Amino acid sequence: MAHFLEEYGRKHRFNDSDEELKEPMKNITINIPNQYDDIIQKLISLKLIPSRSEAIRIALKEFLAKEFETLDFIDLILKEKIENE
Repeated sequence: MAHFLEEYGRKHRFNDSDEELKEPMKNITINIPNQYDDIIQKLISLKLIPSRSEAIRIALKEFLAKEFETLDFIDLILKEKIENE
């Protein structure tokens, strides 16, 4: 995750004109451990991410991409199993 954030920070300039920020967004409230927030604040101070919200969006996007890859793989295995029966 930290590696991803570092790469993301290097490749992107953070400002309000970023395409992702123009997408409609839903405001949600979450609770995170203080330890996570401390890390996020450190990343913000290092200018690797612009905000807590962006850090959480990046983490969620990475999680969902990983989960969908796993689900696609499982679907492929199940499909092959059904075809071979």
